[in-house]
Amino acid sequence: MIGRFIGHRRIRQAKRAIRSGAVTFACLLLTVLVLRGTIGAGKFGTPEQDFNDLRHHLLSSSLRHHHPHRSLSESLPQSDTDDDPPPDPTKPYSLGPKISDWDAQRSAWIARHPDRPNFLTETKPRVLLVTGSSPKPCENPVGDHYLLKSIKNKIDYCRLHSIEIFYNLALLDAEMAGFWAKLPLIRKLLLSHPEIEFLWWMDSDAMFTDMAFEVPWERYKNHNLVMHGWDEMVYDQKNWIGLNTGSFLLRNCQWSLDLLDAWAPMGPKGTVRTEAGKILTRELKDRPVFEADDQSAMVYLLATQRGKWGDKVYLESAYYLHGYWGILVDRYEEMIENYHPGLGDHRWPLVTHFVGCKPCGKFGDYSVERCFKQMDRAFNFGDDQILQMYGFAHKSLASRKVKRVRNETDRPLDVKDELGLLHPDFKTVRIGNL
Repeated sequence: MIGRFIGHRRIRQAKRAIRSGAVTFACLLLTVLVLRGTIGAGKFGTPEQDFNDLRHHLLSSSLRHHHPHRSLSESLPQSDTDDDPPPDPTKPYSLGPKISDWDAQRSAWIARHPDRPNFLTETKPRVLLVTGSSPKPCENPVGDHYLLKSIKNKIDYCRLHSIEIFYNLALLDAEMAGFWAKLPLIRKLLLSHPEIEFLWWMDSDAMFTDMAFEVPWERYKNHNLVMHGWDEMVYDQKNWIGLNTGSFLLRNCQWSLDLLDAWAPMGPKGTVRTEAGKILTRELKDRPVFEADDQSAMVYLLATQRGKWGDKVYLESAYYLHGYWGILVDRYEEMIENYHPGLGDHRWPLVTHFVGCKPCGKFGDYSVERCFKQMDRAFNFGDDQILQMYGFAHKSLASRKVKRVRNETDRPLDVKDELGLLHPDFKTVRIGNL
């Protein structure tokens, strides 16, 4: 009867539509089941909760596309779970096999390799600047951008002053994480590079802000360790901030290896570091209660064993090997107006160190927004000294944009380099003529 009114052809079309609809419904049902298995059935498994979960799941996927760094850090396989076996608590910690004849070993190596002298001129040593950061992506993705700015800043300074540079991303010793990770790295580099006369450690949150300042190497010819600090605060007051270990110079010699061996025992994480922190808080002036850190340990070591180490330690305060950012960054415009690069001190600091800022983390002693703003100013302050060589400068210390400050010319080699950085004759090194 139905075929008489609508025709057999229409019936066949209707049947095909029904079958197609059934398949579509089945696919939809299967999709829902898969999604429920992927994101969960919701708190109570209700349709409304499923919809909200699905929306959240899709939104999260969208955000990951807009934050490729975060997506990458979540998707890459992580091996952090493959921890080394716990250390034997009955064995005292050591940075490595005891070495007692390093000076002799190193002297023999240098004699065999005259093409790699440890001094570039009569007074200028071969220097390796060492810095680094965590092997993991920053918790705050923007932090990686500031690490990039920091290493760019250091490369610029090193290039101008004939300093080699090493950037580290590896944690060489799991026991010496955090404050202490630098010690195993420093020891390894000293032993692996006998041609290096001085190793310059610099934290990743420190920047060069005087590109023209040359370290007075001749001043340290009789010293093996140079740190920013004050004798009175370290030796008399035992003040835990009497020196700073965020930027220091260490000579490649047996004395330094012995110092590292004496410095390291408070560093192993866990009970050792916790108990050592209690000793440091008790013995050092104004130190808060927290686990042992490398700076406090150095103050304690020098204050309690001055006779053993003090003669070879130079606590420098004539220029800013370390300069606290909180008293410097807001004065940059005043410095530009009244002074000039090459001074290195409070008038134009060699280093601006962002102590208490955690650009790679989410929490620090100061707000992330304030730290990033001030780090931008410090970077631009130093970068302007680089850009001026090429006729440019930042529009302001708060701006990423640059402006031309010198007209182009068809006699570029006649243009005077005001800071003497583009063609610094006194820094030119010709190894073959030494």
